[in-house]
Amino acid sequence: MNLLVCIDDTDNLESRGTGELASMLALQLEEQGWGSSSYVTRHQLLVHPDIPYTSHNSAMCFAASLNENCPVEQFIDYAGRFLLQESAPESDPGLCVMIPADLGDESALLAFGRAAKKQVLTKNEAYTLARQTDIHLSEHGGTGQGVIGALAGVGLRLGGNDGRLKGQLRFGMPAERIKISALRAHPLVDCVRTLDGLTPSDGEEVVLGEKIKTVLLEGQSVLLLEAVREQGGMVWRTCSRQQLKNY
Repeated sequence: MNLLVCIDDTDNLESRGTGELASMLALQLEEQGWGSSSYVTRHQLLVHPDIPYTSHNSAMCFAASLNENCPVEQFIDYAGRFLLQESAPESDPGLCVMIPADLGDESALLAFGRAAKKQVLTKNEAYTLARQTDIHLSEHGGTGQGVIGALAGVGLRLGGNDGRLKGQLRFGMPAERIKISALRAHPLVDCVRTLDGLTPSDGEEVVLGEKIKTVLLEGQSVLLLEAVREQGGMVWRTCSRQQLKNY
């Protein structure tokens, strides 16, 4: 059974971040022998005075595939207890678990995810949509405000065109030049393309930047490049973290 799992509002300024907890939960799923999980994506939501958040107001989501020996209810129960135990004091954790095959109204979920990036939403709106679309949504401490971001994060991950993958990829030292083929060979890179949508050939070279991350585009983990002018002509360079804030 395939799932999308998202958590939000689990941390404070001194604790482990929500992204780390999402990675831990995904690893626990595999270590329990319940199935497999994919990379974690970070989805930026609206920053607004009426929305409580720790630092950036982002939800963390991963895809998983459960084996037959693990009913989804068993995993949900485990995930809820995990959040109760691992979330920071005074945080407001929310958990969303969605089964794509059982999703009632995909368009409504996608719209909710997009709306969470632009407007203030409520818990009541989140729970109403979850009931209408057969999605599990639950709170595990504090005000439970994190259910809004958790549901939005699932919608954004399902849409396939939002978010950055948690962590950074390592290929070499900054300013080092490597072949496009080396970037494509990384297990977390599905595609290498430029900001303009071009697809460089394997033999072309790329200048490595400081922190190399991929973004979610068309359901794939995409490593984006920009064209920069250097002495002798134009070269490819991995995009900066600032440039990737648009994703």
